[in-house]
Parts: sequence; structure tokens; C-alpha cells
Amino acid sequence: MDDKISQLQKIIDESKNIVFFGGAGVSTESGIPDFRSVDGLYNQQWKYPPETIISHSFYVHDPVEFYRFYRAKLLPTGFEPNAAHYKLAELEAAGKLKAVVTQNIDGLHQKAGSKVVYELHGSTLRNYCTGCGKFYDDKFIADSENAPDKLPRCTECGELVKPDVVLYEEGLDDNVIRGAVNAISAADTLIIGGTSLIVYPAASFVDYFHGKNLVLLNKSVTSKDDYATLVIHEPIGEVLSQIKV
Repeated sequence: MDDKISQLQKIIDESKNIVFFGGAGVSTESGIPDFRSVDGLYNQQWKYPPETIISHSFYVHDPVEFYRFYRAKLLPTGFEPNAAHYKLAELEAAGKLKAVVTQNIDGLHQKAGSKVVYELHGSTLRNYCTGCGKFYDDKFIADSENAPDKLPRCTECGELVKPDVVLYEEGLDDNVIRGAVNAISAADTLIIGGTSLIVYPAASFVDYFHGKNLVLLNKSVTSKDDYATLVIHEPIGEVLSQIKV
């Protein structure tokens, strides 16, 4: 492990344009469950499978159950950034890291201080009225549990307030895609962390990397391990906390 940390330190020291690509595993050390591990959301019992509930068609046809699940499982209330989030922000402040590309929707990268963050799947912190477009924060969604119909309704026009989160059956934002692809394409080092690389189209973005060093920091094996300069199968926070900037 020490030898691999030394290798990672050397790669970071010699890199000038690092991009970090991360998934749910980055936030598990903050207490937010991932989706596919033994304790993840996909292995918990609900009235419907989580993949079904967080789809656009389910949101349209059964919004009450959608928001019941969403408030209980997807709102990152009370969670704080961990060592991985803070180290990435520190690397950005030092001019080493140019961007974070994340599949997470919890906003913890920004809370830790990261400025350039491409949120492929949106954010629970942003919510918009589907009628007039008025903005609402995550607390408004959480408080909707006390509404008569259990739904977050706009105080201006009465229409549903929808999280700015990409549900199944919905497309990614074109501007976010463009920014993420450009950042990855220009990187000399791409660090992939906390992701199984099986969620598409997000996972395909790493194919735009043609730089020198591909680093994998993930507890389980991924499809890119054989192509990586360095692979460390340890919790990402434990690994990055040992890096000096």
C-alpha cells in the first residue's frame, strides 16, 4: 500500500492537468449509501425497485411514491464532505486539478470547496417548478412531507417542483457533457475513483482520455483496471488523505 501511495504521489507531483472522475464510492465515507454494494440502495426493500422509482415515467405516474423514496433516500441531509472531497478541493486550489466530473448528486464536492464540478446527473440542491421555473432548495423538498398531498408544489403557481436530477429515461445536460468531455480530453492524468464504471453514458466519458496516467481508486475491480497506470483497491478517502499537495 505504501508503495502505491508513493507512486500516486509521484504521478500527482509530475502532473499539470489532473481531472477526477468519481461516483457514489466517493461519498460512502460521508455516510451516503451507494447503489450497488451489499448495503446499497438497490439491495434495500421498497414497494418498487429503486431503478423503477427513480425513472421519469414513475415520477409522472406516481409522484407521491417517487417523492417518498426521494426524500428518504436521495436527499443528502446532514452529510458532510470527507477526506476525498477536501483533498480534491485542495488539489484544485493548488492548480493541479482542473475539474471534477461526478456522477453524484449530493453537492459535497462544492461544499468541500471545489469550484469546477461537472455534475453529470444533476444535484439534489437545485429544484425547479415545472410550471414557472421558480427555484427551490433541498429543504423545500424535504418539508413537502408535511404538505396535504405529500408533494412539493410551487408557492407561485401550484405546479410540482422537480429536483434538478437526471432520472432514468432522461438525457444528460448538453453543456455539462461538453464541459466534462473537454476537461477529460485535455487532462494529462485522469483519476477515477469510487465508481464501478457500469452506469452509461457517464462511464463512457473516460474513453475521451488520451493522457499519460490513468489512475483507478476503487474498492472493487473495474473494466478499466487493465488499462491503468496505477490501481489501488482501497477506500478513496483513506488513499487521498495520504497525498501531500
